Amino acid sequence: MERVVDQDVVAITGSLERILRCGHGTAEVQMCQSILPCHANHQGELGAGQLLKWMDTIACLAAERHAGTPCVTASMDDIQFEETVRVGQVINIKARVNRAFNTSMEVGICVSVQDVLSGVSKRMCVAFSTFVGKPVGERKVLLRPVDFLNSAEERLEHSLASERRRLRLYNQEAFDNLMVDYCALKDKGAGKRKDSNPAQRISTECTQIESIELVLPPHANHHGNTFGGQIMAWMENAATVAASRLYGMYPTLKAVDMFQFRGPSSVGDRLVFKAMVNNSFQTSVEVGVRVEAYNCEEWTLGRPRHINSAFLLYQRSRTEGQPLTCPEVIFTTQDGERRYLAAIVRKRIRMARKHILYSRDEGPLSVPWDKSNQVYLGYNNIAALTVLAEKETWEASSVSSKAVFVLEELDSLCIKVEMEVNTSAIHAFSLLSDLRLRTHWDKHYLSCEEVDKADEEETVYHIKCSPLNGNKIRDFVFLLSKRQPCKDGDPYVIALCSVTTENLPPVDNCTRSEAKCAGFIIHRISHSTCKVSYYNQVTSGVLPFVEGSLAGWSKSMEETATSCITFLEQDTISTAF
Repeated sequence: MERVVDQDVVAITGSLERILRCGHGTAEVQMCQSILPCHANHQGELGAGQLLKWMDTIACLAAERHAGTPCVTASMDDIQFEETVRVGQVINIKARVNRAFNTSMEVGICVSVQDVLSGVSKRMCVAFSTFVGKPVGERKVLLRPVDFLNSAEERLEHSLASERRRLRLYNQEAFDNLMVDYCALKDKGAGKRKDSNPAQRISTECTQIESIELVLPPHANHHGNTFGGQIMAWMENAATVAASRLYGMYPTLKAVDMFQFRGPSSVGDRLVFKAMVNNSFQTSVEVGVRVEAYNCEEWTLGRPRHINSAFLLYQRSRTEGQPLTCPEVIFTTQDGERRYLAAIVRKRIRMARKHILYSRDEGPLSVPWDKSNQVYLGYNNIAALTVLAEKETWEASSVSSKAVFVLEELDSLCIKVEMEVNTSAIHAFSLLSDLRLRTHWDKHYLSCEEVDKADEEETVYHIKCSPLNGNKIRDFVFLLSKRQPCKDGDPYVIALCSVTTENLPPVDNCTRSEAKCAGFIIHRISHSTCKVSYYNQVTSGVLPFVEGSLAGWSKSMEETATSCITFLEQDTISTAF
């Protein structure tokens, strides 16, 4: 009898394994909802809190379908709201497990909205949730890998999920590193807006609110804990009230940095929501929300449990959809100052994440190299760098003898590194304008050779750069254009851009990459000192070399700048001028 039972168990187990290998139980999960007045706010638009509840529900179902066990939300991040949904429209929410790691998995969520009358469908929202299997006792639930990668889109998301996880793991380290830099910058006007008007600033303390909710049985999920989507909806409500106190009108939620679940709560708990505007930027404000839970005993003793935190971004818009300028805020307490600077750091990290994760191939950037047209090509090269250097909206992220600045305009990201060098401007110019010498101080340069030379001012170089993350060697073909000052006070200029030449086609063992605009501008300070400014309009080919510095987990740009300064201040190498 025992033998028969064992065979049945083996047969059932084998069937289950075959089902899992075929991908059944791991496919996309969908939810459709018709938007009714009970789902809308006073403006007739779908409330963000209601949407967050639906998104958390569908993501949990997708996670549990893959894991085959109860799952709980660890976080939801990268939430972007792109469209407004009105009463009468229909939304379709899709969720799929992008990748499973040892004990956690990423679920991708996509929400589209369809107008019933016109039939037009648009993407409304995207987000990514991290789920873990609900542990039994002290043992964590181990997850099987995702093996249903049938389309190119699924394979791409599977790959990006690993990168997103890496950024999440680095997030706290990056935040701590950047906070040190920005705290050093606070006396130098870090984060101060160009349109600053001290008389019209609003204190962040004026936006502070506190709200309490009692967790009742309808607020619980199917595991008996407080439903994560309900907590997020309550948090969104508190944050919206705080933002409206700053705006003086109803704001629109545009993004959520991250909902981070630190611990569970259950029916009977009192949840206290504390929200406040942390900082305002040109067209958006960041609101921080903290959730504290109390059971009966903790409520009496005043001992809260910190169970959740989130940072929400709001805008207010004109009727035609263009965002309005936000009121400027000022902090009045030490904690307010910490929140103010932390909001700037999170903005920097969001910017880096956007470009690291979602940078697209820009298409061909190189221009054909032609000696007969070298005057026109050289002029465009110099002009592009000069225009980039004249931008007024550079934001400092560190200040020392090596100051780093960033500039973001639409989908374009640029970096600038300023260096104070104890050498003459002419000496720095002579060394930096010979790109073959860069291998002496830039660790990313493996080799550099001269390919063609039109005259003393225009030279074409072929550069090979070190491979990153196990990938191929990257190579660039640059046109270097250099100009000396026309009159006193003018800088020395060394401009770089990518070109194509028939003599140097791409090869299989290298990844041909391109740079749009880069180079050095050197200003004379005295006969023995100068300021060297390096600029780069970051492309997908350049991004892997600077992403760590942008995101805050690396100091590679500062380290390279230090090597450059050391090289320029040493008189061991001389070049003909």
